Amino acid sequence: MTDMRARFESGLPFPEYLETVHRNRELWHAVYKRVKLPDGAAEEARAIPGTWHLLALSEDWCGDAVNILPVISRLTDELPGVDLRVLLRDENLDIMDAHLTNGTSRSIPIIVVYDDDFRERGWWGPRPAGLQKWVMEEGMKMEPGPRYAQVRRVYARDKGKAILAEILDLMRSVATTPAT
Repeated sequence: MTDMRARFESGLPFPEYLETVHRNRELWHAVYKRVKLPDGAAEEARAIPGTWHLLALSEDWCGDAVNILPVISRLTDELPGVDLRVLLRDENLDIMDAHLTNGTSRSIPIIVVYDDDFRERGWWGPRPAGLQKWVMEEGMKMEPGPRYAQVRRVYARDKGKAILAEILDLMRSVATTPAT
């Protein structure tokens, strides 16, 4: 893989990425505007030691990305030691193929966590574990329209809490595990 620092820095900060989206543009902007961090989330994240770089693989057509990336962006806005950049999945298949869902699927978004030396320390995606379980066990039995409607309802009800909990758990885990 090419120099990860350069690759990361070639990604767009989320507000710039938001200006490039074409598909679902209004939805992306509405979700971003609506996201509010739960009380204590920023404080909890600030307690995680280290400097971290979060690389998101996304595409503007992805319904999960439109619900997840604005939440992660709002979190990283509050954290001076955490930087979020977005790369397009289809232009970065080498990174995508190293982070396949169930070892087979190029599902997005994927969030890769790098330390200050740009060593990969962990990754997350493509959606919160409970929702992923439902999609794989029940949702895939449904037609796409009703399945996507149910997924959107789950995101709307949860208001980013599951996303934040899992991202913060991942960051705590990598912060307390020595790099290899």
